[in-house]
Amino acid sequence: MIYRFGVFELDSDTGELRKNGRAVALEPQPAKALALLVANAGDIVTRDELREVVWGAETHVDFDRGIAYCLSQIRTALGDSGDYPRFVQTIPKRGFKFLAPVAPDASVAPVAPVAAATSFNNWVTVPLTIAMLAAVVAMMVETFRTTPIQDRAVVAVSIFDNETGVAEYDRPIAGLSDLVVERLTRLDPDRIAVIGNAAVLRQPRNIRNLKAVADSVDADYVLLGQLQRGETGLRFITHFIRLRDEAHLKANRLPVTDEKLGGLEAAVIEEFERAVREHALTRPPN
Repeated sequence: MIYRFGVFELDSDTGELRKNGRAVALEPQPAKALALLVANAGDIVTRDELREVVWGAETHVDFDRGIAYCLSQIRTALGDSGDYPRFVQTIPKRGFKFLAPVAPDASVAPVAPVAAATSFNNWVTVPLTIAMLAAVVAMMVETFRTTPIQDRAVVAVSIFDNETGVAEYDRPIAGLSDLVVERLTRLDPDRIAVIGNAAVLRQPRNIRNLKAVADSVDADYVLLGQLQRGETGLRFITHFIRLRDEAHLKANRLPVTDEKLGGLEAAVIEEFERAVREHALTRPPN
């Protein structure tokens, strides 16, 4: 099973984690733990459930230390933070919860190894499949060769802030920034590179430093967003900022009429897509 979340995808059968199509190093045990978490996204996975899946009932190890190590490796691979999680949240005395929206895709199956082929048809199909995959890889390599990141506008997406004081908005607002990253990566890959998982981009607003963002991720622009409660209700503030001089190129206030945030996702994605098209795609980054 392939699970997709933000710019990542995880093959639960092989334990392979990829970011924007590129492999991310993750050891087998943390990969098993991550597979269990994403398969139960939004639900609490208990420590006992993690023990059973990762080590089994017959294995005798220091489970607490092992689980802590697995979670540390997962957060490192995803660029996540235990203090300000976007992916894996620790639920004290209960377990762990995967926060980001997950899209499972059962239609993508791993290619069987040649050694496992036992019929003439298998021996024919596997080499053809490998040849096709090699051609796709070659095309991807050529694409990156012809459109290096320095020739593209680089857009950083900071984790969005819930400034209402209502904890139930924390998860959807943090997840919304991941959805914006995912959408922008498909907008125009030849002309735009999107960064959304650097640690500096997940700092809360009160300590966020735009100069540090510019220095750390070498980006041309940064997107910020805040959910706030005003006198007339909820609102979401969007910011599109040029980092070299910290100039606001576009900012907007989106009214939120639904307390359950209905319609906010589409409105925010549309607003940021429009800002990127107007500025990053039509003007030189510097």
